Amino acid sequence: MKKKPTYYRLLLCCCLLGNLSNACAEIFYSKNEAMELAFGKGAQIETLSLFPDDAQTQQIQQATRAKLESGLFTLYVGKQGEKLLGYAAIETETVRTKPETLMIVLNPEGELTKVLTLAFHEPREYQPPESWFERLYKRPLSEMDFNKGVDGISGATLSTRSSLTSIRKVMSIYQIMVKNQEKP
Repeated sequence: MKKKPTYYRLLLCCCLLGNLSNACAEIFYSKNEAMELAFGKGAQIETLSLFPDDAQTQQIQQATRAKLESGLFTLYVGKQGEKLLGYAAIETETVRTKPETLMIVLNPEGELTKVLTLAFHEPREYQPPESWFERLYKRPLSEMDFNKGVDGISGATLSTRSSLTSIRKVMSIYQIMVKNQEKP
């Protein structure tokens, strides 16, 4: 009879530990909240679906220094009436073993103007702070590299690498598939 209470205690401990691993998972913004932060209240949001061909995929992968996982890429285009406010992309990358989801915002010229962490499922101390992202704003794609002045963060090395890969991906897709297509 004594084994039953011990079994139930052990089962309870396992359940609590299982839930503890999700305790560090944080979702900061919904998609709608993030769009409002990116483009302002009342902005119209259009979806731009991009399908890179083989040559574009190769160019993007070379600029990003990472493999594209999908043949579809979605950009959100923010507008106020006829005025273009910019572009945003939602990117999810695995940091160590769990995902981080960022919204990467570019101005109409393709410059990085904002990065919002929408969700971060690794321990909080591994998350790059907003001030780290701010140092990347307006930096050209060619300088989005740790070897070209981007500072790493001790204790958050994998998450900063993951973030930088996502940023390079969005910027290169913009340059290769949007900017080059805008001009006839």
